[in-house]
Amino acid sequence: MQKQQLHLCLDIFWTFLKIGPSTFGGGYAMIPVIEREVVDKKAWIAEDEITNIIAIAGSAPGGIGVNASAFIGYRLARIPGAAAAVIGIALPTFLIALVLSFFLLFMQADPKVVAAFKGIHGAIIGLIVLAAYNMARSAIFDKTTLITAISTVAILLLLPINPLFMILIGLFIGFIFVKVKETFGFKVSLEKGKEPVHTSYNGYTYYDYYIADGI
Repeated sequence: MQKQQLHLCLDIFWTFLKIGPSTFGGGYAMIPVIEREVVDKKAWIAEDEITNIIAIAGSAPGGIGVNASAFIGYRLARIPGAAAAVIGIALPTFLIALVLSFFLLFMQADPKVVAAFKGIHGAIIGLIVLAAYNMARSAIFDKTTLITAISTVAILLLLPINPLFMILIGLFIGFIFVKVKETFGFKVSLEKGKEPVHTSYNGYTYYDYYIADGI
């Protein structure tokens, strides 16, 4: 078992070691690459689960890329897996940043270097948009989630509010919407692609059973 876990940790380390230098812009720009590696290629995490992991990683302190790698590594091999994933994804970035810091001291005013970074900025925007689109595909699946997403974007763009507060507000809004639907007997969908079901009514799973009990 230890040999198998060691092999898995090395695989986790190597996978995230490849992700680190392949992404520019950090954080959200890493998400499409992480998703492709751990969902499509390795099949370590299901597609619907990766959205939840990214949501938690984004709400936790620190960079979302490092947080997501820690959650995925822990999910696969507990603490050794989390350590392997974090070291793997952070090591290339640290080494590249260390080398570039020396070169930029002498080359930051070079027109070619300035032009290269402008091109990188454009690519980063594209990666972030792709990450947002992939998250929206699984996170937005009914009118409630659509209205919540639109309202959140509008508030963040129009008001000087900290995104952390929006995450906390969204947490309570989700509970409130579910409770309201339960109260009025509506079917509640919590994940995309899952069949909506009635939640419990006085200990009954379905609303019809609760009504029939009085007959």
